[in-house]
Amino acid sequence: MRRRDRHGRGLRGPLASPNPLTGSTVRVPRRPRGVALFADCVQAAVSKGVADCPRAYVGVDIGFEEIPANLTDWWLDQVPLAVARSSAPGRNAAVVLFRRPLEHRAVNTAELRRIVHRTLIEQLSALTGIPVEELYPRVGEEDWD
Repeated sequence: MRRRDRHGRGLRGPLASPNPLTGSTVRVPRRPRGVALFADCVQAAVSKGVADCPRAYVGVDIGFEEIPANLTDWWLDQVPLAVARSSAPGRNAAVVLFRRPLEHRAVNTAELRRIVHRTLIEQLSALTGIPVEELYPRVGEEDWD
């Protein structure tokens, strides 16, 4: 049984007739998109970073927001990709990545993963004072550039 692809949104309904023994149909697994995809990218960047330099992540909270909260603090032609906030009494330091500006600069998922990873490493370097080469020893490799 074939269903048509309306408006380029993918196939609607099952890909094949129901199984005569079980009655279930075959469906296409959905790939994460939007917030779920970005959360996966951030998680992968943190996992990679913790494996390379775990001391940089001690006492640092990593998170993301849609866009910077107060754009009036920035120039009209500049939108930040992330911000690093140093620790205050009773609070951890934090790196906040901004989802929409980062997604806007990526052409595909692989590039989004690279941009998120690179932005996180640069913000951690600025926050902790640890050189980028120590945070990510493979700086010159293909996935960094």
